[in-house]
Amino acid sequence: MHQIPSGLRDGPFTRADARHAGVTSRMLQGRRFVRLHQGVWRTADHEMSEEDWIAAARLALPTSAHLTGITRLQQLGLDFGPRRPLRFVVQGDLHLDLDGVFLHRTKQLPPTDTVGVTVAAAYLSYCAHSRVLDAIKVGDWLLRHGHTTIDEIRTLALSGLWRHGADEAVWMLDHLDGRSRSLMESELRPLLTFAGLAPPEVNVAIDVGENVEVIGDLVYREWRTVVEYEGSQHQVDRSQYSSDLDRYALMRAADVRYVQVTKERIARPKTLVGEVFRTLLAAGYDGPPPRFDRDWPFLFRSVSTAVGPRRDRIHRSAPRGAVG
Repeated sequence: MHQIPSGLRDGPFTRADARHAGVTSRMLQGRRFVRLHQGVWRTADHEMSEEDWIAAARLALPTSAHLTGITRLQQLGLDFGPRRPLRFVVQGDLHLDLDGVFLHRTKQLPPTDTVGVTVAAAYLSYCAHSRVLDAIKVGDWLLRHGHTTIDEIRTLALSGLWRHGADEAVWMLDHLDGRSRSLMESELRPLLTFAGLAPPEVNVAIDVGENVEVIGDLVYREWRTVVEYEGSQHQVDRSQYSSDLDRYALMRAADVRYVQVTKERIARPKTLVGEVFRTLLAAGYDGPPPRFDRDWPFLFRSVSTAVGPRRDRIHRSAPRGAVG
């Protein structure tokens, strides 16, 4: 039996790659090879990674197709969002049906780089399809890690409001905060603000006396109240656990109230918001009680729903025939 060349065993390859390595089209029909897309194969014993799937899609698509949306953002190390379909964008009216791939079409490409569309452009695309809460989490993460800026997103969006996601991204900017240190912190903050509570400061120091300060996740300084997200590492890492005990002891001694939040408690968001509100009340807060019938529902709906019907916005400075 003809041995499979080593150059074909490391990932997806094209028919031309196979031919160059001495593997015929007839051999590709055998059990030792698996077709991934039209003209793209892998060896049967090769376990595909996420990078392999993206590489396979690139091989099946024209070179004019670029990574976009959440797929492009995940290339930065973002561990959030769906892995399928892989999202690409191409200029022109190209129609291709690839398993596990969504090909967006546009009359005018956004800016691109060596990976795909730029980060700001990918965020616009993501906002066109995501929930408000998810767009906040992703936007915070991008800002926190320095992958883009508020100005970059705004400038790109305002330069072409006809693009899918442009209006949505502009609407999102007021809800982003790059000081958030985790995706779960970014989920926690809007649960409070969209319920109508006062906006907290994010990851700032609070004085606990004797020239000692502690950093709180979400700080209501006026009412000396802190809302802290406790990730699993706070329980698994004993040094972190011990440090947390010391921090909370300092807060109690300084009459700083705090609410500890876990992933399980975020899963009951209205109950959590109620607890934060009651804690603030005990500290002298005189703001209105939470409301779950006005802004709150939009958190769990698409950004497009929050912004309003696209048909009312699409005609603004759009290139002829542009669709996004």
